[in-house]
Amino acid sequence: MYTQEQKKFRATKIEQIEQDILAAAASGHPISRVFLADGDAMTLPFKRLKEICQLINTHLPSVTRISSYCLPRNLTNKTVEQLSELRDMGLSLLYVGCESGDDEVLTKIKKGEDYASSLMALEKIKQAGMKSSVMILMGLGGKQLSQQHAKASAKLMNAAQPDYLSTLVVTLPLGTEKMDSVFDGKFELPDQLGLLNEMQTLLSELDLTKTIFRSDHASNYLVLKGVLGKDKQQLLNQVSDAITGTIPLRQEWQRGL
Repeated sequence: MYTQEQKKFRATKIEQIEQDILAAAASGHPISRVFLADGDAMTLPFKRLKEICQLINTHLPSVTRISSYCLPRNLTNKTVEQLSELRDMGLSLLYVGCESGDDEVLTKIKKGEDYASSLMALEKIKQAGMKSSVMILMGLGGKQLSQQHAKASAKLMNAAQPDYLSTLVVTLPLGTEKMDSVFDGKFELPDQLGLLNEMQTLLSELDLTKTIFRSDHASNYLVLKGVLGKDKQQLLNQVSDAITGTIPLRQEWQRGL
């Protein structure tokens, strides 16, 4: 989506942001949560993020939570103290698209991150008292790297212990051309069984203590919900049942995005 010309990234001027906040305040609707749309707002410098949070606090005093997307590298130049200050102003949840914990996969897709940078960011978020919601993309390693993608992603999550973990499935509406070029000329997305086996490996390798887990995005064939680790075996049982065909999966028409 962000490669399209109409979605070219730019930082919105603070005056426009203030007008948007004032318009929301004047709407009369009760507002308790604000998401800093629509790209990765954490790329903004600390000073600008602080200004935005101050405007929200001033004009939308009923807001109890501010959240944002966050690329791991965008926390490199932000200190734990700065993040703590933003947290105190309401910015308490960051959605981190790690996508994978496997360096080979991350290099192939040109993510611009690796295992170490992702872990650094997640640890910094935790140290600042913020919460993290991590997204892992199932199928991202294709058939070729499916298992190492799942195992390395679990290793990253075990080290980070995020508050929330979600899995989505790779979809390529514009075709596989970009992926083909870095996967030996042909990217092969795992089929339903391959994705279920990948999920089985991920769940088996996860050793989380209190992470809310969701696999209910529209792209997923199998809906899973639970808390890891107490629901780990229950979730694994559901995956096993899906593999043997004893529980139904979403049909392709149900996965429309």
